[in-house]
Amino acid sequence: MALIDYLIEEGWLKTPEIIKAFREIKRVDFLPEEIKNLAELNEALPIGYGQTISQPLVVAFMIELLQPKKGEKILDIGSGSGWTTALLAHIVSEAPNSKLKSQKSKLKGKVIAIEIIPELMEFGKKNVEKYNFVKKGIVEFISADGTKGYKKEAPFDKILASASVHPHTNDFGVGARSVPQGWREQLKIGGRIVTPVGTSIWLLIKKSETEFEKKEYPGFVFVPLVEK
Repeated sequence: MALIDYLIEEGWLKTPEIIKAFREIKRVDFLPEEIKNLAELNEALPIGYGQTISQPLVVAFMIELLQPKKGEKILDIGSGSGWTTALLAHIVSEAPNSKLKSQKSKLKGKVIAIEIIPELMEFGKKNVEKYNFVKKGIVEFISADGTKGYKKEAPFDKILASASVHPHTNDFGVGARSVPQGWREQLKIGGRIVTPVGTSIWLLIKKSETEFEKKEYPGFVFVPLVEK
């Protein structure tokens, strides 16, 4: 737990629910067998197919920006190893009331994990299954182009992307970074999008159907978001 303690001490992890998720969802469970010994490194690590499991510091920073809450529906784009998916699932899920065990619908919160590379989706799903989130219906895996979002389950309370969108000017505003239109449309008013764009992490808060509050946090490195 030295890594988690470091992230807390340095101020990257702040929220009790997020800290609890980081302590209980072990990064080692989401690494290929040959690099499991590197789980405590505060570095991005390769998981195959040109993709990585992100640096723990960056994952902590992005999830703190996202502010996931119990009971929310979250779209996790570029789910890769499944680590962020499991962290989010831990935070949004709620165990059934012990007096109402017979009612199957008492689980709240859901994470839709989208991964365009089928082999990686299977790897991530296998990892997340170690925590029973898939069996409980808290996590659903989809192999698809995440740049389009996932209209079937929209609207979402929060959207997290773990790979970088290519920056360019579009209808989102002159000089603004390009956040896919599908994500913006599929987000609830009041919801948040956290996504890398180029070498920055962007936080978007939806104020109305057409208005977003935007904040940029530069100085990061990500693999590009794969799209069809």
